[in-house]
Amino acid sequence: MKVTIVGAGNVGATCADVISYRGIASEVVLLDIKEGFAEGKAMDIMQCATTTGFNTRVSGSTNDYSKTANSNVVVITSGIPRKPGMTREELIGINAGIVKTVADNVLKFSPDAIIVVVSNPMDTMTYLTLKATGLPKNRIIGMGGALDSSRFKYYLSQALQRPSNDVQGMVIGGHGDTTMIPLTRLASYNGSPVSNFLSQDALDKVAADTMVGGATLTGLLGTSAWYAPGASVAYLVDSILNDQKKMIPCSVFLEGEYGQSDICLGVPCIIGKNGIEEIVDIQLNDAEKVLFAKSADAVRAMNGDLKAVLA
Repeated sequence: MKVTIVGAGNVGATCADVISYRGIASEVVLLDIKEGFAEGKAMDIMQCATTTGFNTRVSGSTNDYSKTANSNVVVITSGIPRKPGMTREELIGINAGIVKTVADNVLKFSPDAIIVVVSNPMDTMTYLTLKATGLPKNRIIGMGGALDSSRFKYYLSQALQRPSNDVQGMVIGGHGDTTMIPLTRLASYNGSPVSNFLSQDALDKVAADTMVGGATLTGLLGTSAWYAPGASVAYLVDSILNDQKKMIPCSVFLEGEYGQSDICLGVPCIIGKNGIEEIVDIQLNDAEKVLFAKSADAVRAMNGDLKAVLA
């Protein structure tokens, strides 16, 4: 199985590294526009092979899309990262053109590939990729929900003072500081509702911390985070390539599901060899439905800025 990662920056390289040492794919190609950058990252990763024991072949390419031919999955991380004080929404004008060009180029050489979109603003870039390529909705996946949910479980584990792997939780809605919806009502600790262990005030703080989780790291690091994003992409790719049928919140094109249409938004999906294999209806309560509708309105407003790119 072959994976191409377009954009060899921190997130893309971390994704390639995790895919390699976990043996998720037999081949990974890193591609970047900066001369020698992807080649250097690939070489650095390959020099870990004997010490970490992986057999994945990792190579790099400077803007030569022919090297990506016959990829099963293409991950698009390219675009400028957030800077301190910058919202995901502010990235749209710059990153839309980049993502559209990348999608067009990879499909020339891998027409059957499933595309995973990471570039921000992620829901809008996922929608752009779907509309620009004309691919069926199951083959265009926005990664954000996997990352947001991992951050949610981290904050829950910190509040509970229990291992994060014993915690289950899900974030739906838009992949933005004001649009994501951490579902505290459905979160659990080893099968028991977290509300049995945490007060409503504590749960509200967990939700608030989750929503600004990316911005918090950007403020600390001076740029966007990369370890958790890269690992979240690899987790999603693993479910695709190995047909694991995991339920992962992903940004997907909605056609009436959750009361929304003509929009890409984060909802729980079954992820397997065909990409999005099923959209799962988790029966939101009235309050959650209101939040989801508000999230959709905000993302839809951003999508309106794509008219020039899609023309």
